[in-house]
Amino acid sequence: MHTARSNNERRGDRSPQPVFASPRLHPRLSSLLVCGATLIVTACHGAPASGALAEHDMRAPSVPSRDSLVAGAIRRVLDAALADSAFPGAIAVVGNRDGIIAEYAVGHLDWKASPAPDEHTLWDIASLSKVLGVTSAMMQLVEQHRVDLDAPLQRYIPSWTGPNKERVTIRHLLTHTSGLPSFKAYDEITHDPDSLATLMFTTPLDSLPGRIMVYSDIGAYMLGRLVQQVSGQTLDAYLHDHVFEPLKMTETMYRPPAALLERIAPTEIDPRRGGLVRGKVHDERAYYLGGVSAHAGVFSSAHDIARFARMYLNGGTLDGVRVFQPATVALFTAYADSAFSNRGIGWQKPDLPGMRYTNPSAAWAGQFMSHAAFGHTGFTGTSIAMDPVNNVFVILLSNRVNPTRNNTKITGVRRQLADAVMTALHR
Repeated sequence: MHTARSNNERRGDRSPQPVFASPRLHPRLSSLLVCGATLIVTACHGAPASGALAEHDMRAPSVPSRDSLVAGAIRRVLDAALADSAFPGAIAVVGNRDGIIAEYAVGHLDWKASPAPDEHTLWDIASLSKVLGVTSAMMQLVEQHRVDLDAPLQRYIPSWTGPNKERVTIRHLLTHTSGLPSFKAYDEITHDPDSLATLMFTTPLDSLPGRIMVYSDIGAYMLGRLVQQVSGQTLDAYLHDHVFEPLKMTETMYRPPAALLERIAPTEIDPRRGGLVRGKVHDERAYYLGGVSAHAGVFSSAHDIARFARMYLNGGTLDGVRVFQPATVALFTAYADSAFSNRGIGWQKPDLPGMRYTNPSAAWAGQFMSHAAFGHTGFTGTSIAMDPVNNVFVILLSNRVNPTRNNTKITGVRRQLADAVMTALHR
């Protein structure tokens, strides 16, 4: 079962058509575009004719609208992914700074009889919590000069001690170069929130900061502790008051109430938690921390994340509400050091040709987005990609971990979706 909607259907495609320019346009795509243009020119300006026939021949051929091309592209990718059992259900949204170009949903919230997803379905967005959540908070605190990117974390949290921890800066934590490990299976040691928090807090460094990029949930967790220390609010309260509520992202939250359960896509079957996990964060560490952590725990909808993406493409503002300054958006979404890693500050960037990164994986960008693009993925099957040069965002929300995380087909789906959208736009 699927639903589809495009702006072409809603408003007759009356919006101005943006010009898309990509410095990373693949040669194969370029040749396809040239061939397509040649065919159209030949059809429009073929052999001369006379009278009414000549007038008829000079009319422009019927060309599909941008919106319908994009809608068709995402429909083909998601239909094929569902047929391949990449997930029980998913929704994709493509838009630009002005609004939605097309959205399309497939499948159901569970493999058994269940509702079909739509723009208001709530998904466990996993590590998208890092970019919608703690990265947003850090951008605001840096703007307000309450946090210095190059200050050591110990300036704000003196009790965070251990060998070489005095060298770890906020920038190191945001670029995943702090020396902290990726994660530790602390949930197999304790389920007590306080004990688990102590283990996360006291995790020793694996390497000196700045030496290597290791994507770290523990580093993100420490950024959440920093937000609480500096702002005086818990992370979830801060984000509600300063990011989600101002942007009218009313479907974005930690710990969704039971009243919303029917709208929430279930994730994995976990015998330790009583079976199919639904309405509770999928990530085990975040779950036993009480459901709120900087590395995971946010639930959101396609409707809300589209608003978030539009805000970014508008330089930090949406509907008259400014969340970030344009300079802050530019700083955090640029390569931190493109020769060292494919990271911005908080965000991931496209892999650059010829570079051997520690953690390559920019499937969310495909091969046609520009180097200005930035994005992130979530373990549960979510991703977001934004390209300010091409004025486009691509959101994919799914519960590919249902019933098991061993289903890894989502990586290919992300790449195919990004490439299909960019190809459709450039046509």
